[in-house]
Amino acid sequence: MLVSVIIPAYNAQKYIANAVRSALEQEGVAEDEREIIVINDCSSDHTNIVMEDFVRDPAVRYVENEHNCGVAETRNRGIRMARGKYIAFLDADDWWEPDKLAAQLALLERTGAVLCYSARQLHEADGTPTGRTIRVPERVTYEQLLYTNVIPCGSVVMRTDVAKEFYMSHAELHEDYILWLQVLKAYGAAVGIDEPYLHCRLSEGGKSRNKLRSAQMQYGVYRLMGFGIIKSMYYLCSYAWHGVKKYYGSQPQIIHIGNKKEEQRC
Repeated sequence: MLVSVIIPAYNAQKYIANAVRSALEQEGVAEDEREIIVINDCSSDHTNIVMEDFVRDPAVRYVENEHNCGVAETRNRGIRMARGKYIAFLDADDWWEPDKLAAQLALLERTGAVLCYSARQLHEADGTPTGRTIRVPERVTYEQLLYTNVIPCGSVVMRTDVAKEFYMSHAELHEDYILWLQVLKAYGAAVGIDEPYLHCRLSEGGKSRNKLRSAQMQYGVYRLMGFGIIKSMYYLCSYAWHGVKKYYGSQPQIIHIGNKKEEQRC
């Protein structure tokens, strides 16, 4: 059962080796059952030189975009290249625990779900742990996901045919969140594992670090999904509340996702 790991890379020379290595060293997934697709999005640093150490590995497929496409279209190129039954997303500055893929693939096969996600540990840009783990519910529906995005992109493993049905779009918004909503609306609930398999760096340049900009993009997602102004503002308030609890809370919280309570330690 082949799984295709998609890693978009832009000026990632400091971190790309750690990301690729964490994908290559996955336990419980045979060498011939995974491919690592790294797409260099016209980096101006030495990402290409770092990748020279990995291209000799038959599991690694390395390509370079002819022009800068942005992360959404770069991931889409990886989706189009994918040969596996499943796709896994990983950002070039993040990394995985060694048992991540095996656990998620087993859950997908057991439940028949099309998308699986996991909890994550947050790190400073230099890799120093912040001491914060963002927990996730074991299941989330389309309706619940509208209140807050509990699916970290770098933790996702999903069926390739489903990814190829939708692809990522609207890079000016939260393109990954749009994809999850489209998938869940069409295929039902996604499943999660409340283990921090993903190690996520808090990059200063990330879109979500600018909270005002992130809120504007979130509002744009709701409008894109066809909601009116009042309903969009209702969900935006929920998004903001959950965001404060997620990143700044210090005590265990009962997070309300729609009408269902989910326990989450903030």
